[in-house]
Amino acid sequence: MTNFKEIALKSLSVAPFSLIGDSWMLISSGTKQKYNMMTASWGGLGILWNKPVSFIFVRPQRYTFEFLENNDYFSLSFYDEGYRDALTLCGTKSGRDINKTEAIKFNPIFDQEAPYFEQANLVFICKKIYDQFINPEGFIEKNIKMNYINADYHKIYVAEVVKGLEKT
Repeated sequence: MTNFKEIALKSLSVAPFSLIGDSWMLISSGTKQKYNMMTASWGGLGILWNKPVSFIFVRPQRYTFEFLENNDYFSLSFYDEGYRDALTLCGTKSGRDINKTEAIKFNPIFDQEAPYFEQANLVFICKKIYDQFINPEGFIEKNIKMNYINADYHKIYVAEVVKGLEKT
């Protein structure tokens, strides 16, 4: 039994720009047998194709990328400021090299085969509905290309937010 309750997405009163950009989030994907997570501060929430959606950006060299490619679901989870060190580790260390769950001492929970963690305050369970690599020809503001000096363009994942969970 978890300490989370499902919430109506339209009843949320979060500030997405600070929630994602300042507080960061963990993107987690995989199965009970094998999963990984990474910290992200790029992404968003909104409505697209008449669905509540999230959109995330992941570079192909990230270990979490292969989990996103091989699974239909992922989670976005958000934490109190007291977990900043754990989020920093998850954004700077690779799950290829260490067991991040053990390193940060988080307790995994699974929903729709998407992992998330007991320590989170807010979780979105997301089902992929679209993905595509960024096309560099699409940049109108050309200096954005400076984020890609190695031409390692992010893949954009758009996912339906199928469930919102809030810690009770």
